[in-house]
Amino acid sequence: MKLQKVALGVAVASMMGVATTASAETWRFGLEEIEGSVQHGYAEEFKRLVEEKTDGDVTVQLLPYGKWGSTYSALYDAIQGGSIQMGFGSGALGGTVPESQLLSLNFVMPADEMEAVTVLNSDEFLKSDAWQESFRERGLVPLAELAEGYQVWTTNKEVTTPADMDNLQIRVMDNSLLRETYKGYGASPISIAYGELYSALQQGQAEGNIQPVFAHEEMGFYEVQDYLIFAKQSQFLATLMGNLEWYDSLSDEQRSMLDDVTSELVQVGHDIQTEFNSTRLETIKENSDITVIELTDEQREQFREKVEPVREIFVEDVGERGGQALEILLEQFGSSDNAEEK
Repeated sequence: MKLQKVALGVAVASMMGVATTASAETWRFGLEEIEGSVQHGYAEEFKRLVEEKTDGDVTVQLLPYGKWGSTYSALYDAIQGGSIQMGFGSGALGGTVPESQLLSLNFVMPADEMEAVTVLNSDEFLKSDAWQESFRERGLVPLAELAEGYQVWTTNKEVTTPADMDNLQIRVMDNSLLRETYKGYGASPISIAYGELYSALQQGQAEGNIQPVFAHEEMGFYEVQDYLIFAKQSQFLATLMGNLEWYDSLSDEQRSMLDDVTSELVQVGHDIQTEFNSTRLETIKENSDITVIELTDEQREQFREKVEPVREIFVEDVGERGGQALEILLEQFGSSDNAEEK
């Protein structure tokens, strides 16, 4: 199906750096991760579907990490400014869109990965006024949510209860909400640059770490830690977002096509991350003697109770829209008291 071109859309696209010809335009897609990553696998499928559905009228240019700069804020700035039309934003996005820290809250979403990502991509959440306006106010528009797998703890001691985390120096991203979360567990969260984390763990400057499985394997963190702990407290989530001016310049047909593509990719993205993380976990097991622990529902409940008050801190910090978005998620997951157990 060939999409009709709207003169205004082409004009705006040209001003914003979109390469256009008489019959085609290019959408630049920035990734926070390198080639071969979960984001890259998703983006490759996105590119294939968009180019197929537009009969080549649109070409998608993928820009993995390093092609647009070296700091995530540079990518977000480029999307806000329009030189890159779309891209991913994850943990560091809170500095640009404070409400996006909602996706870092622990024990809000169910342990079932597919259920969580389905709700996150539902019209009830993704297209809600609260979520849309949080991004639009910053010149962005959320297009989809990609779950990249559970955030998993590594430590040098066995952790199965909050008491085991007392004073544990665990590395967190430089994010106030995450610091409050791990203080809630009783730990002593510290921030260390990602590139310095391996040596910090090796030398004992940090005693624990939080990453999706693929990052633990990719960066070799498991080599200098004794335990790999699945608490299923949160997933690593990346928001696919577009430049607002670019998105609003698209025709209704183009926006409908984007909805179709991102809807198709909910299951595809889940399959990509499941295979990716399963393979990386097997690599970790084969190349180390690290002990893998999966917390029981009863053990997870002890941790959940400790950090439920962080929800109130989140709302106080980011405001009413953040609270509205949180309530939408809790309602969709079925219980504001124990959402993750559904």
